[in-house]
Amino acid sequence: MINRVLIRIKVVQLLYSYLLLEKQFLLESQPSSPTKEKRFAYSLYLDFLVLMTRLAKDVEKRGGERPLMDNRFISNVLNDDKIKSLLARYRMEDFPFADVEAKLTQAVKDSGIFKLYAKKNEHTPGDEVSVWSEIFNQIIIPDQATGELISRRESYTMRGLERSKDLMATTFTNFFSSQGHVTDALKQLSQSLDKARELYFRLLILPVELTDLREREIDANRHKYITTHEDLNPNMRFVENEFVAELRRNFDIQKFVSENKLSWLPDDERTLNSLLRTIKESDIYSDYMNFPATDYQTDCEFWRNIYKYIILNDPDFLEALEDKSVFWNDDIDIIGTFTLKTVKRFESENHEDAILPMFKDEEDARFGAELFAAAVRNRETYRSYIDRFVNSSSWDSERLAFMDVVILLTSIAEILGFPKIPTTVSINEYIEIAKCYSTPKSGQFINGMLASITTMLREDGQLTKE
Repeated sequence: MINRVLIRIKVVQLLYSYLLLEKQFLLESQPSSPTKEKRFAYSLYLDFLVLMTRLAKDVEKRGGERPLMDNRFISNVLNDDKIKSLLARYRMEDFPFADVEAKLTQAVKDSGIFKLYAKKNEHTPGDEVSVWSEIFNQIIIPDQATGELISRRESYTMRGLERSKDLMATTFTNFFSSQGHVTDALKQLSQSLDKARELYFRLLILPVELTDLREREIDANRHKYITTHEDLNPNMRFVENEFVAELRRNFDIQKFVSENKLSWLPDDERTLNSLLRTIKESDIYSDYMNFPATDYQTDCEFWRNIYKYIILNDPDFLEALEDKSVFWNDDIDIIGTFTLKTVKRFESENHEDAILPMFKDEEDARFGAELFAAAVRNRETYRSYIDRFVNSSSWDSERLAFMDVVILLTSIAEILGFPKIPTTVSINEYIEIAKCYSTPKSGQFINGMLASITTMLREDGQLTKE
């Protein structure tokens, strides 16, 4: 029921919000009014970070893999201008920890800390910062030769060393807090998908509750002080509709409605009254009520038309949906399509399985969370691809529509991270998302950018699928 089209839209929307609200991870700044001790501590702090980047590059698994180099904490450190400047400087002059670097590299490689980290295929932000916190506190700081080098630095004091260690602790904490709301974002994605499932069932119980409302009207008309022939002998075709009877009997619907306490009545009785009035005034209703005879297929066809031409286009009803959930404004088109498909399934001889499952399979169930996590994890790399192919004469990478950037980040994550999805399928899906959710020219822009990026990825050997 929840297909990948809807999941992609939700991931793009979530990533847009996530990146806007994301706390930027920054290294500690040069202290104001620095004393000798503070200058010593800050200089040592930066050299510790440089040492970590060098260890990340040097520590290899069998086969030449360097798991610590793919670590997001290290990626963020390497993106800092102060670290870039120091790395350039140490290419020209001796690195203060050069004499112990080989020893520390081997110590890290032999440690349980590294081996446990290297075994995992996927790492959380907590994993990626804790491995470096443990390497720093359990390998680098206790190392005697490293301690002797530190003690020979100009302006060394024990207090300065402790201050430097405090700066490192703060940096580890700041990185974790800047990444920590990935978990919250994934919970929001799950909640959004659950709400889409709720909308599906809310649409399915509408015929039942509209029928109940019509029955109440009929009963009230029969008990009016002055009645008409029509009041006493109403046409019962609408309330005796066999499709509605099947909805009432369906186990899956009744189970979901009961567990989630779903009902349009009594909270939305005004909305339902308005919707029922619109239905009764329609040609669809008039034709159906005046048919010489109807059968089960006719009853299903009637409600499919009511959904298609009235319910899913009624402005008051759509506004009521929006008031109920911020997610449903974007969900209604896709979930409406699946509701129509479900009515069609009820027409079949074996309609016991008419209700669509939440996801087609386990891969679809994991798709959203995996796509979002991949886009967040690799956003710096993917942004570098985007910046590389922006035509500087026509586009300023800093002035790109932010939604375009988010759509490109998500599409690249899908193209590289999901080998079973053809590249052309991914490109076409994100072009359509761009047309709906970004600027008028975004579809063309996304198409051109992805064509250039995928060509580069194929030439580099990163992309091998069709």
